[in-house]
Amino acid sequence: MNVVVIYGGRSGEHEISLMSCASVIRNIGSQHKVTLVSISKEGRWFLEDGSVFENIRNNADAVLSVTENPECAVSVNFGLGKDKAFSCRGEYIPCDVVLPVLHGTYGEDGTIQGLFEMAGVPYAGCGVLSSSVCMDKDTTKILLAAAGIPVVPSICLTRAQINDSKLYDSLLDQAEEMLGYPVFVKPCAAGSSDGANKANNRRELSFALMEAFAWDNKVLIEKGINAREVECSVTGNAVSSDPNVKETLVTAYGPGEIVPKHEFYDYDAKYNDPDGAELKIPALLDEEKLEYMRCLAMKAYEAVNGTGLSRVDFFIDRDNGNIYLNEINTMPGFTKISMFPKMCEAFGLDYTKLIDLLLVEAVEQFKSKSALRTDR
Repeated sequence: MNVVVIYGGRSGEHEISLMSCASVIRNIGSQHKVTLVSISKEGRWFLEDGSVFENIRNNADAVLSVTENPECAVSVNFGLGKDKAFSCRGEYIPCDVVLPVLHGTYGEDGTIQGLFEMAGVPYAGCGVLSSSVCMDKDTTKILLAAAGIPVVPSICLTRAQINDSKLYDSLLDQAEEMLGYPVFVKPCAAGSSDGANKANNRRELSFALMEAFAWDNKVLIEKGINAREVECSVTGNAVSSDPNVKETLVTAYGPGEIVPKHEFYDYDAKYNDPDGAELKIPALLDEEKLEYMRCLAMKAYEAVNGTGLSRVDFFIDRDNGNIYLNEINTMPGFTKISMFPKMCEAFGLDYTKLIDLLLVEAVEQFKSKSALRTDR
C-alpha cells in the first residue's frame, strides 16, 4: 500500500506524536511505501524527504522532527479522489490510505477526520463522531452512562460559569458537597494529562481550575478514587464489521494494569520517565474479572461507534472493588513504552501486524462507506 503517515500537529501532544510516529516508522511492514507528512505547531503541512523515514527506521537513537520547508508545503485537494487528495510542488502524493499518528486537539478530536472524509481518503482510526465524542471527557461520560456503563462521579464547569463570580463559588460548594476531597481536575478535551492536577482542598482546587482552564473552555472536577488503573486495547469496526474480514471484528486485548511510581499517572510518568510506571500484562485480576473488563471495553467501544482502535481506561476502587470506565482514547500513545501496542503484543498481535490490521480495517471502512447512497 501507499501509506501517508501524518504526524506532529497543533496540539499540546505534538511531541508525543513525534515519538509515536518514530515507533510506527520503525515497525511498519517493509511491503508498504511510506510517505511522511508533518504538521507544524502552527498547523502548516509539509512533505518530508524520504531520507527522514530511512534515518528514523535505521537509527534507534534518531529523533523525529518537523522540517518546515516552505518549498515542501502540502496542499489538500477535495473532490479528486484518494490518489489526488494530497499534492506538493505541483505533483500528487500517492495515497491508498492515511495513518494519522496525531494526538490531542486537531488530531483525534474529529477535525482532521472530517478533512479526510471531505477529501475522500481512507484513514485509520475512529471517525468524526467517535473521535469528537471521546475527546470531550464530559460528553463521553454522558454517553457511557446512558449505555449503562459506570463512570466516576464528576461536575463539569464551563468558562461562562466561572466568569460569574457568584456562580463560581456556588459550583465549588456543590463540588465539595457532592465529591469531597481529594478531586482530580482535568480539561475536558486535552490528553496525556495536560493541565490535569489533584486537589486536596479549596485553595488547591482553585489553582487546579486555573491551570485546567488554560487548556480548555470546559473543565471536569472528578471524585478522587483510590484507584488501580487498568486499560484495554480494542480494535475493529463497531459499525460495519464483516465476519469475512477478521481485521474488522471488534476485539479486546488485555487488560493491563499500570502501577505508577509517581503520585498519579501524569505526563512525566507516561512519556519522560522510563521507570515512571510498572506495566502488568495481564492485569493482576482473576480470569473472570479480566474477561468482564474485556467485554465492558468492547461495549464502551460500540457505544461510541468506535472504528480502527481505541484504548479504554478503567479505574478499580481499591476500597470497595467498584469498576469505573475513566475514558476512551481514540489515538492512544504508540511509543515504545506505550500500553496500547504492549497489550496487543502480549495477546498475540505484534506491532507490525497491528499496523497492518489498522490499514486493512481503514480500507474496508472506506469501501463500506463508499457503497452508501449520497443522492436519489
